[in-house]
Amino acid sequence: MMHYPLATDSWNWREKLAILRVIRNGRYTMGTEVAKFETEFASKMGVEHAVMTNSGSSANLVGLASLVYLKEIKPGSEVIVPAVSWSTTYFPIAQLGLVPVFVDVDLNTFNISIEKIQKAITKKTIAVLAVNLLGLPCKMTELNYLCAKNDLYLIEDNCESLGALYNGKQAGTFGTFGTFSFFFSHHLQTMEGGMIVTNDGVLADYMRSIRAHGWVRDLRTTALYKKGTVSEFQENFHFVLPGYCVRPLEMSGAIGSIQLKKMDRFIDARRKNAEVFVEHFGNTEDIEIQRENGSCSSWFGFGVVLSGNRDRAQTIERLKPYIEVRPVVAGNFVNHPAMQLMKTRIVGKLENAEKIDKNGFFFGNDHRPLKDKIIRVRELLG
Repeated sequence: MMHYPLATDSWNWREKLAILRVIRNGRYTMGTEVAKFETEFASKMGVEHAVMTNSGSSANLVGLASLVYLKEIKPGSEVIVPAVSWSTTYFPIAQLGLVPVFVDVDLNTFNISIEKIQKAITKKTIAVLAVNLLGLPCKMTELNYLCAKNDLYLIEDNCESLGALYNGKQAGTFGTFGTFSFFFSHHLQTMEGGMIVTNDGVLADYMRSIRAHGWVRDLRTTALYKKGTVSEFQENFHFVLPGYCVRPLEMSGAIGSIQLKKMDRFIDARRKNAEVFVEHFGNTEDIEIQRENGSCSSWFGFGVVLSGNRDRAQTIERLKPYIEVRPVVAGNFVNHPAMQLMKTRIVGKLENAEKIDKNGFFFGNDHRPLKDKIIRVRELLG
């Protein structure tokens, strides 16, 4: 019987040896291994600064908190978001006293609609948080123009789209900052782990402080703190921002350096699998798929929306013995109970998000050749 999991292990002896090296050295929390991975990752992405955290969710929280404190963004300011994403795209916005403003997505790409953003902008809007969903970049040229025209910050949640390209540039590097995730099911796997990238050195220092209690130990500029302000005895325990404790482990940094060397090979394999997916799923009247639309996806997974007489519940029951399937991220997030605990604003009817929520699902992609499995899924769908 075919078994087609949502994700699979991409480690070999090199990652395990990296863990053993950390154990031998005896430094388990954030240190030289994390710093090395940050430098390597920044170079790979073509940015000035990379700041590692313990997860992609924490990366969103630390990045947004840093922007809020640096720019003195007022509570009640609005951040425009797509209605389809993961929960921790939205939660940091509300947790920081800002208001997530939900707009609809494009049914071809599953990404935020530029047209809907334009209709949602008010005097309270301070940023657009664009999510590159399931490996596919948003229309970054149009988003950059729109944000510049309206004096808005552009933030990228790129946690599902490492290695995706838009006009030859790495997704996650277009905005004020971008975030990445290295969870087990993602393109690179470091147990748990996330990263924030930016070209703003001062903003990066805010991130370094906020991820580790708000202290001054890791700062590289004098914008937040000038060395010698307090005694040398006090300095390592001097706090300048209301921070968190979301530091990564040294093991995750060491593993990240190994995984990063495999990144291009992993993503090439995912794209070859995607060619099979598009060939066998892309020309069916009652099955809509996520389409690249001019960009270059890194194909986190294969998103499908059923239409016509196809029933999702019946379809999933047919697939369940053979293949692991999931909703398209969290579906239309406004349908979740957590919305009742946040101050939000919704613009429009979110019709495409509803279609994805009610009729969509995705199945996995990874670094292995999956041609036979993808074809079998198509046969099972009938």
